[in-house]
Amino acid sequence: MTAELFREDAYLKECDAKVVDINDLGGIILDQTIFYPTGGGQPGDSGKIADIEIATTVYDRETGEIVHVPSEGQNLPNVGDTVKISLDWDRRYLHMRMHTGLHLLCASVPCGVTGGQIGAVKSRLDFDIGEMKLDKEDITEKINSLMVGNHDVSFYWITDQEMDANPELVRTMSVAPPRKGGRVRLMKVGEDVDLQPCGGTHVKNTSEIGKLRVSKIENKGKRNRRVNIVFDEG
Repeated sequence: MTAELFREDAYLKECDAKVVDINDLGGIILDQTIFYPTGGGQPGDSGKIADIEIATTVYDRETGEIVHVPSEGQNLPNVGDTVKISLDWDRRYLHMRMHTGLHLLCASVPCGVTGGQIGAVKSRLDFDIGEMKLDKEDITEKINSLMVGNHDVSFYWITDQEMDANPELVRTMSVAPPRKGGRVRLMKVGEDVDLQPCGGTHVKNTSEIGKLRVSKIENKGKRNRRVNIVFDEG
């Protein structure tokens, strides 16, 4: 299986890798990668493998391999080639800032999460709020107060057994924690801001996120509310 370098260091922008396979659809499989594959509401990374434009990165649903999907009409590398791979860093960094911002949103709304989506411009979480009332300005203030708190963002791994023994760590009601090889990665924001399983990429400190704003709260059912956030740096 492809070594997932982005799990340990989300700030790697390029590295060398070996082409281990080209699948039937022309997807490129490497021995290691810095490209994040679509999952957990976060889009797959784009960038380059040698001179080949990579449109997105996904998991193969059957094999679990990470597949780098080239744009159409390009010459593919040969199996066995050593190639330099490089991220579209500007796009990835926006996703890192937004993803970390969603952890602050999650910390600001004490409800179960029923869905989410990360984008470079706008992101959102859906909450099962019960009888709770949500206010855009109040949530915006809470998020930015946490952001300027300069909280470190770190991670550590626990076993599947430890995860099963601590179900209160899971905030997502419809998505199971991402498990890899018998362990689960926990993302930690500050000492007590947020702690939950997460497989995505994040910044190292909340100050890197920048100012955010709740742009809209949508009614998605009797109990469900969609909270959208955008960067507010104008």
